[in-house]
Amino acid sequence: MDYQAFFDSVMGKVIVGAILCGLLVLSSLMTRDKKQGATALACSSVAIALAFVLNNIIIFRMPQGGSVTPFSMFAVSVIGYWFGARQGVLTGMAFGLLNMIVSPYVISPLQGLLDYPIAYGMLGLSGIAFHGRTYRDLIAGFTIGVLGRLFCSFLSGVLFFAEWAPEAYGAVLWSLVYNGSFMGAEYLLTALALAVRPLRNAVFTIGDRIKNTERV
Repeated sequence: MDYQAFFDSVMGKVIVGAILCGLLVLSSLMTRDKKQGATALACSSVAIALAFVLNNIIIFRMPQGGSVTPFSMFAVSVIGYWFGARQGVLTGMAFGLLNMIVSPYVISPLQGLLDYPIAYGMLGLSGIAFHGRTYRDLIAGFTIGVLGRLFCSFLSGVLFFAEWAPEAYGAVLWSLVYNGSFMGAEYLLTALALAVRPLRNAVFTIGDRIKNTERV
């Protein structure tokens, strides 16, 4: 089966879009409190839209796929901070599916899952460590999310794109260096931005307002 042709087709995009919408609805239904679920759905939708816009502002594009963007990964991972890891993972998966609709590159089902919904879903694992109100807390959660995405992309590179690796590197080292270079660059850029107090205070303030709204 020509998987790339399927995901480029209208039918493929409709199916992926339906799964994307289903994930967002599921994320709200899994929350017992209806108001909290509606808030999570609204914030997740805004985060996905923002991440999509930022993901298309390319600072540097890698020759074999992947790019450095201004904070698109953090726009997804912050949902984990505000609503927990489960909501963060579902939001990340939905964002991955959106990327699959817009610019898919799929040569097998497992590769497609690793590079899109699973990889971006890992960004939501930030919710595991996003608990306090310090720079260290934000960076700890973001680090977990980025490492999760890096692992998925690294694994995909080793399993499905080994032939692209230069002989001097080998598949394992090349996949790590290649994927780590652009994700690492965006990670450092985001970490520097979050070091600016007003920016990270804005993240904390929005989170506080979300929690206060849910209590009302």
